[in-house]
Amino acid sequence: MKNRNITWHQSAVTKKDRHLLNGHKSCVLWFTGLSGSGKSTLANAVDYELYQQGFHSYVLDGDNVRHGLNSDLSFRVKDRKENIRRIGEVAKLFIDSGQIVSSAFISPFQEDREIVRQLFQPEEFIEVFVKCPLHVCEDRDPNGLYVKARQGEIPEFTGISSPYEIPDKPEIIIETDKLSIDQSVEAVISYLKEQKIL
Repeated sequence: MKNRNITWHQSAVTKKDRHLLNGHKSCVLWFTGLSGSGKSTLANAVDYELYQQGFHSYVLDGDNVRHGLNSDLSFRVKDRKENIRRIGEVAKLFIDSGQIVSSAFISPFQEDREIVRQLFQPEEFIEVFVKCPLHVCEDRDPNGLYVKARQGEIPEFTGISSPYEIPDKPEIIIETDKLSIDQSVEAVISYLKEQKIL
């Protein structure tokens, strides 16, 4: 429940002002997919390419955010929902600051992603489905999480003991088992140019 005794203060510098200063619009690239699908790798590669081209951007990574802002949350369904809600609010602040923010979270539930989408103008929220077969994600398994999940050591693990709901209508689909990282980055950058964000 929102506190009635607080007021949203408008900034003297508007989002549009920041767009003009930066030379590009702001948006959130919401990378979603299974663990090991390549979300963080792709988000960071896109961020680096944007940096190389002189654009203002930042990556909100799932693990990194849980080290600080969301360190009080577990991986139970209720806390996972709160994790995504908080990230949506943080991303909204980044958008207001005129930046392109990449959010790399599993965010397995369609309902949660839709709630976050509603925080933004339609053109500001770009859902990027990082599509990769479960068996490929398991083969990659950089942190050994799937092995632990299969052994029952990690409860409610997405793709094993907890569902991943495939996005209904993502703006971009990147099949990381078929495309190279360079091809994947180019697909995202091309979309941003087509939408006149860059």
